[in-house]
Amino acid sequence: MIVLASFISDLDVFFSKYAKDENHRNLITHSVFPSIIIFVLGIIFYWPALIISGFSYFIHVFVDLFDWGTNFLYFPKKTFGPRLFMSKEEEENLPQYLAQYKNPASFFDFKYYNDKIALTIEVLLFILMLFFIIVFAFEYILIVIIYFLGLYFHLSRHFHLKKIENN
Repeated sequence: MIVLASFISDLDVFFSKYAKDENHRNLITHSVFPSIIIFVLGIIFYWPALIISGFSYFIHVFVDLFDWGTNFLYFPKKTFGPRLFMSKEEEENLPQYLAQYKNPASFFDFKYYNDKIALTIEVLLFILMLFFIIVFAFEYILIVIIYFLGLYFHLSRHFHLKKIENN
């Protein structure tokens, strides 16, 4: 359940077309509110796994603040965060950059998958995850399957967007 809470917010990618700039991180699912709700429910029902799941969900949204930003507080309808993958010029003229693609999500996707630092960090985090599971919690090694399902989801979306842009 805790592992599921750490990535379930990304399932909102299926509703990107309803988000500002067609960026799924501008939906309420990428705000602080779902994590607060999960955390409070964990306290009400005195369920430690649910409390930790609330923190896990929050950590995902918090980390997402740094690359593209999220609609952290949701109601101002404003993207927060340093948005490290975008230049100031791209941020200020985002609609023009998005218009260059058949699918606006391609802008974000291609910038991410063409960034060698981001991909290196992804690989290092995977190796670190494997190390910690093998050394400290080998009985949870099957969680790695969930990682590969998520990786498949992201890569299939990436190649689908590439196909759209190349046609």
